[in-house]
Amino acid sequence: MDERILYEKIYRYCYYRLGRAESAEDITQEAFLRLWESKDYQEQGKALQYLYTTARHLCIDEYRRCRAQPLTEEMEEQLAAEPGVEPETRLALRQALATLSGEEQELLALRYGSEMPVGEMAQLFQLSRFALRRRINAALEKLRVQLG
Repeated sequence: MDERILYEKIYRYCYYRLGRAESAEDITQEAFLRLWESKDYQEQGKALQYLYTTARHLCIDEYRRCRAQPLTEEMEEQLAAEPGVEPETRLALRQALATLSGEEQELLALRYGSEMPVGEMAQLFQLSRFALRRRINAALEKLRVQLG
């Protein structure tokens, strides 16, 4: 896969997790540096999984360090600028997502925001595909209930 596409996916994931562009850029770059410097990693077509795993751990460390707020002004401005989606819909979705657990939000962000395949997600979360699909479907059902 093209590195530019990988970079965009990892950046989007980090930005979603942290809500700050500068931190997302730093962590994305750190994840790529760790991939390139890794002596244990050998190219097996799983660079994306390696990057997501590394970025996930780095985001957790950054979140703990900064105690980031889930929705910043910068994120609100970006959401307001999204074409084709009404502001009321974005706000309702954001509020509904806030009712989900952190893991549920992460599952949905990876699956639908970053378009990560279920197989790769299952390996990342160390779950079977079936268990992962059940968790994703449960999170989607919670959103349906919240959104009416």
